[in-house]
Amino acid sequence: MRRVAWVLAFGLVTSAAVWAAADETFGTGVKLTEATPIKSLYDHPKAFVGKTIRLDGVVAAVCEAMGCWMALAPADQPDQTVRFKVDHAGIVFPLSARGKKASAEGAFEAIAEADHEANEAAREQTAAQPKGAEFGKNYQIKATGAVVR
Repeated sequence: MRRVAWVLAFGLVTSAAVWAAADETFGTGVKLTEATPIKSLYDHPKAFVGKTIRLDGVVAAVCEAMGCWMALAPADQPDQTVRFKVDHAGIVFPLSARGKKASAEGAFEAIAEADHEANEAAREQTAAQPKGAEFGKNYQIKATGAVVR
């Protein structure tokens, strides 16, 4: 009887661990197989404008008001963040994603002066991450999907 109880308890714990570790998909998920290094974006951002790219990293920040953006950074360079912005009616990134590994993709874009939503997201990100602010004032990725692990 003890053995049966132990096996059942072990099964429940194992199932809970597997369930807790499940990937969370947002939007269309991630379709591209190769990730662009974030360092490459920082070194040559104009070369990527207009291209659909995938980034892998750690979620460094999330929009606290509506979940309309999240910023990824390399694990070894937490100040090199890139913001993934979504439309308010689309994907919502949860605050619980912070600190987790993620892959996300979308179109890399230069932020236009007239893009009020992008500029507001840049201000919010600057408040959350002052060290990575300059890049975020000029560039972002219009997210189509993400996977948070």
